[in-house]
Amino acid sequence: MADANKGYDGSMPPGKKLKIVFVIGGPGSGKGTQCSKIVNQFGFTHLSAGDLLRQEAKSNTEQGTMIKNLMHEGKLVSSEIIVRLLLKAILASGNDKFLIDGFPRHEENRRAYEKIVNIDPEFVLLIDCSREEMERRILHRNQGRDDDNVDTIRRRFEVFQESTLPVIQHYEKMGKLRRVDGNRQPDMVFEDVKAIFAQMNTQGRNVTIAQTNPFKRWFLHLCCGCFDVQDGRN
Repeated sequence: MADANKGYDGSMPPGKKLKIVFVIGGPGSGKGTQCSKIVNQFGFTHLSAGDLLRQEAKSNTEQGTMIKNLMHEGKLVSSEIIVRLLLKAILASGNDKFLIDGFPRHEENRRAYEKIVNIDPEFVLLIDCSREEMERRILHRNQGRDDDNVDTIRRRFEVFQESTLPVIQHYEKMGKLRRVDGNRQPDMVFEDVKAIFAQMNTQGRNVTIAQTNPFKRWFLHLCCGCFDVQDGRN
């Protein structure tokens, strides 16, 4: 975890610590389903950049009107606006654990997040699903919708792959990528997801115990000293 030292208005309560997890996956990969299960099991707050944009567009603010016009014209909203909406939602929440769904979508999103928020994600959860399975799911759940024909879906897949792959590679190099097979039934996928989040909680508890328990700190120091001696002899 990292100190959240920058807020939407440039401030954050001193000592405030946040856990942030990015959830990435192609259209139809099951991100929303897995996020709902994570919220219920582990108490995270679920934030979606798309939902926040649509919510802001409904407001009567100057920014809301601008976002609504951009969306109506089919233009992209700047990454800075998206990140500040996410940060505003984080600061308004009483929680300290957040799932950010479908973000970052591309490198510009990621760079804006690092510049404005500057909190490393605990990890990035990638719901890895084949094109064939995502296509089948979308066509099945949205029968009759004109915007979900095969050609449109395949273009969405291509955009996702081209724009998000560099983000995936970045976090993989950092050792923060956690990949699960999203081709299976949701409950089976969640078994893997659950194990990843349980491991994060276990690591967090171990750090907390070591920091707050003087005997634990002394014991760990003693053990580390023993290992150092052993290493020096080898």
